[in-house]
Amino acid sequence: MAQIPNLGNAPINLTSIRDQSQKELITILKNIRGKKCLVIDPNLGGSLSLIVQTSLLREHGVELRHLNADPIQTECTKIVYLVRTRLDLMKFICSHAHNDASKGLQREYFLYFVPRRAVACEKILEEEKVHHLMTIGEYPLYLLPLDEDILSFELDNAFKECAVDGDMSSLWYIAKAIHKLEFSFGLIPNVRAKGKASVRVADILNRMQAEEPVNSSEMGVPEINTLILLDREVDMVTPMCSQLTYEGLLDEFLRVNNGAVELDSSIMGVQQEGKKIKVPLNSSDKLFKEIRDLNFEVVVQVLRQKATSMKQDYTEMTTTNQTVSELKDFVKKLNSLPEITRHINLAQHLSTFTSKPSFLGRLDMEQTIVEAQSYDICFEYIEEMIHKQEPLVNVLRLLILFSVTNAGLPKKNFDYLRRELLHSYGFEHMATLNNLEKAGLIRKQESKSNWLTIKRALQLVVDDTDTANPNDISYVFSGYAPLSIRLVQHAVRSGWRSVEEILKLLPGPHSETKRSGFASSPSFNTLPGAVSNMDKVGDGRRSLVLVVFIGGVTFAEISALRFLSAQEGMAYDLIVGTTKIINGHTVTETFVENLG
Repeated sequence: MAQIPNLGNAPINLTSIRDQSQKELITILKNIRGKKCLVIDPNLGGSLSLIVQTSLLREHGVELRHLNADPIQTECTKIVYLVRTRLDLMKFICSHAHNDASKGLQREYFLYFVPRRAVACEKILEEEKVHHLMTIGEYPLYLLPLDEDILSFELDNAFKECAVDGDMSSLWYIAKAIHKLEFSFGLIPNVRAKGKASVRVADILNRMQAEEPVNSSEMGVPEINTLILLDREVDMVTPMCSQLTYEGLLDEFLRVNNGAVELDSSIMGVQQEGKKIKVPLNSSDKLFKEIRDLNFEVVVQVLRQKATSMKQDYTEMTTTNQTVSELKDFVKKLNSLPEITRHINLAQHLSTFTSKPSFLGRLDMEQTIVEAQSYDICFEYIEEMIHKQEPLVNVLRLLILFSVTNAGLPKKNFDYLRRELLHSYGFEHMATLNNLEKAGLIRKQESKSNWLTIKRALQLVVDDTDTANPNDISYVFSGYAPLSIRLVQHAVRSGWRSVEEILKLLPGPHSETKRSGFASSPSFNTLPGAVSNMDKVGDGRRSLVLVVFIGGVTFAEISALRFLSAQEGMAYDLIVGTTKIINGHTVTETFVENLG
């Protein structure tokens, strides 16, 4: 199965974006004649696998290596580094050059920064006296289509950089990526932003448009009608809850990386001792496309139905005389057997996690915290987790959820839990707790929490959620509707005006702008709920809303957006842009830092 997703059904031409990135990379390699060794930043490996097949790289005389501290073993005399702008990677490159020089190896070095070069990195090369050996360039990979409705900016640490380090450079990259999209699909007429980072991105985007304008008159009707920018910190409740959709659970327990999970071959029914296999998960797999967004309880039923119907067909085949066309239909059905088998194996493996009392207990606790009814029960549960020395990230994840819904913890409780955490897990975690405090995720309570008001006003807890035939986005968490997606729901229906009072209770400013050139045109002034002729792009397609999450988005939120998009009376297709796909674990891990 192809690791590279098929983007044919995307609401805008994402294939062209991917082709462009592929072409840019191949051009870089073509311009370096002869055999070369391409040394890639390990964090870029997954991204590149979604743009270009390794076989195509080999055709251009490329040997592949991952960048680390070890010297490069290769016969090639041309070394091409493809790296993100990280200072630690510069140290590796310098040590390689020094090592080659000490061995008398004559090599040519090419260094391509992704997506653009950085002064701080080049300074290290100068200090180490290797800058003059390098031919330096840029590979402008600002966005990567992960699937037919998901674009990733591949900025893994954007949230921590903004919230803790005060490094806002990722915001420029995000604006640049959106501006690049506008050159392909037209200037986006409506921009709505919520949160400090989002409002800044909207400002940078306007500045970019002033300096390097997209010509709106030449492009005709823009393909993307509205851009909604949301900071992750506006809603930290959602990622800290356990996702209950199929794809969300796969990510929680097996970690989906660049549209694939890696697991022991035995789980997938392949008998190869200790070997790991990669299982691609994208919409090219028809069955996965059908079940990825369903609540996991329902997925198990769907797979059971499919297997049963296959068995019945087989029995009919063997007991009755079939016509040729009936045989043909049966063989056609057999083609889907590998997909059914694959997902039965995956679902069975997931069930071993979801049936554990520890997981079910945790779900109960998350629900109690979100409903914000019994402070003491929640506090004692977290205290007990610390004393049992459960994995630190599990404890922090629940503690963040508890702190965010309570607007922090009373000083006495805060100091006590902090002390207990350090005693239990070691004082080297002081830096981690400081990071979380600086980001406002675990903090002392300074004012009364407004979570109950927000929860009621946006109907975030839905009591009788039907997971099998959902009529609301709350099915993705079996009864909790993600706050972020409720905001999107309102923004699409009637702009920020309808939720103005609630927005004021959430972190950060909000803004709503009409971009120049469209201000006077009535068709762009409203985003009505009903489909009017204005909402159709020229050729009858639904117009498009791009929802960008700065700081990451979970698969459950993406599923909720797809659910919204599929509702009757919904006038828009929704596509997602994100700095990274996250879950509560991965986002908490970015804040973990060991002293010494």
